[in-house]
Amino acid sequence: MIYLLIDNSNSRTKLSLADTDELKGDLVRIDTPEVNEETLAEATKGWQFDAVMLCSVVPQKEELIERFFLDYPFHSLGHESDHGITISVDRPMEVGADRIANVIGVSSLCELPAVVVDFGTAVTFDIVDEGGVYLGGSIAPGLNSMNEYLSKKTALLPQIQIKEPQNVIGKSTVEAMLSGAVYGYRGLIRGILQAIEQELGRNPLVVSTGGDGMLIAEGVSEIDTFFNQITLEGLRVAAVRRFCREV
Repeated sequence: MIYLLIDNSNSRTKLSLADTDELKGDLVRIDTPEVNEETLAEATKGWQFDAVMLCSVVPQKEELIERFFLDYPFHSLGHESDHGITISVDRPMEVGADRIANVIGVSSLCELPAVVVDFGTAVTFDIVDEGGVYLGGSIAPGLNSMNEYLSKKTALLPQIQIKEPQNVIGKSTVEAMLSGAVYGYRGLIRGILQAIEQELGRNPLVVSTGGDGMLIAEGVSEIDTFFNQITLEGLRVAAVRRFCREV
């Protein structure tokens, strides 16, 4: 079977094809506010697939996407899905579908225990123990969210384009903001990862993903590797588990 995988996050929506073994073809991105029937039709023009697997954290767009693909076998990933992961948290229904997909992805690809650090609108830390049990995690504001908040709540500070700063000691307002954003954010990531390691009592494999993942990971030695498509990989595994059993 060929699956259409859709990762509908707050900022961007990613679409990709996959088969039972791997992701296939080009990855298409749509800014999530722009997701509608026209952009979905354009994104999937010429694509042939048998079923659709979605993870969504935007309920209005989730409903629209489900209506658009009404003619296909369709599943929206959630805590009650048959995903093969034990979710050991107090309120499983509150765990975002993207976080579940990340946990499935890291469990299928990596040695456990592992932590997935997903740099999006929020940065999420999701922990899987050596037995494949999802233990929960941490959530903090995303780097761009913090940047936008700072510019909106101060009269004289501009919004900046995040990139690697040349110096810690900035010689201009923009350089100083870059230093605070990047070095400060790396400190936040490092501090949370160190606390997770201490609580687990051992060193987990740490995988980063998401928009700012590569930039931040370059300065955080606790992060072992970067894999930008781990959410879609988790969706692929979930799709195989879901739809192959229906055939």
